[in-house]
Amino acid sequence: MKREEYEAHEAQLLAPWAMRSALSRGRAHAEPEHALRTAFQRDRDRIIHSVAFRRLEYKTQVFVNHEGDYYRTRLTHTMEGAQITRTLARALRLNEDLAEAVVLAHDLGHTPFGHAGERVLNGLMEPFGGFEHNAQSLRIVELLEERYPDFPGLNLTWEVREGIVKHSSEYDRPLVRMFDPELAPCLEAQIADFADEIAYNCHDIDDGLQSGMLQPEEMGAVTLWREHHAAARDRWPDAPFSILRYQTVRRILDAMASDLVATVEREIAQRNVRTIVDVRAARPRLVEYGPQMAPRVRELKSFLMDRLYMHVRVTRMGVKAKTIITGLFHTYFDEPRQMPPHVYAQIDRGDDKARVIADYIAGMTDRFALDEYKKLFDPLEKV
Repeated sequence: MKREEYEAHEAQLLAPWAMRSALSRGRAHAEPEHALRTAFQRDRDRIIHSVAFRRLEYKTQVFVNHEGDYYRTRLTHTMEGAQITRTLARALRLNEDLAEAVVLAHDLGHTPFGHAGERVLNGLMEPFGGFEHNAQSLRIVELLEERYPDFPGLNLTWEVREGIVKHSSEYDRPLVRMFDPELAPCLEAQIADFADEIAYNCHDIDDGLQSGMLQPEEMGAVTLWREHHAAARDRWPDAPFSILRYQTVRRILDAMASDLVATVEREIAQRNVRTIVDVRAARPRLVEYGPQMAPRVRELKSFLMDRLYMHVRVTRMGVKAKTIITGLFHTYFDEPRQMPPHVYAQIDRGDDKARVIADYIAGMTDRFALDEYKKLFDPLEKV
């Protein structure tokens, strides 16, 4: 199917409030359209082929890479989020390619060592404008990726870039000044935010139980787990816990996604949404859980925060992350020539020193940051 045929297919298939590829506001740097792929399909492919996307394989979700091969990384989390996003978009007759592109790019700006690393780097960068991973994701796709001779970055469409900075319901207004800050993003970006949440809520249960940091008996305190684990156990009473664990997580995921679709459809009907203009003007935003699911999700998130994200093993790694990232930052700041020549060259030509250092550290994988710290501070380690 050629691009024009696919765009015609979108016009017939998608809901009136969905974003059509042919109606994109375009790219910052003009390019001819592709013969076979729509604008948003090209964006998705550019993100997947980027250096920043590949590095997600060795960046922490909750567990650092050396903890084991079973646990999710930023890359596998992103892939799971993309799968959920496509399901939600298809059910709501939205543009799957746009929604997928947003969720594939949403974590590109994450530091090594997950949110602990982001907090540390933000503190170090406070005198220099701060650090936030959504802003860094946008910086990567607009400036830092070097793949094309005619422009910096990936030259993604306006809608994908808007989705990167506005997929979350809370976003920094100065960051979105070029993306209609008074308006909500399209539904494709809104569902990407919730697909991200559904993915990490569900896979963190799975990883937490697999690691032993969560215990099966304490999961009964969580309504979603209790209800769906009982249903799985009734269906397969002789199944081992490893199977019941997967089936329970699977049912929780399905329940959250199904509730979200039903709630969005109800909101669209009740608020008389007819066009994408109506979507952008809607306050509050259209995507949310229903009145029964919302408190269950809040309960699950509170449980995971208390029992998993604040677990001693996670907390200890967070302290190590602070030591590593702080040491790297101050060392590079005091002597920038300790960074590779191509990185130092950015400072030499006049780029802001602190921001160059932040870009370099944020782009590191966990493994690279650990190795770099050893090279800088272990006198027995080869430099």
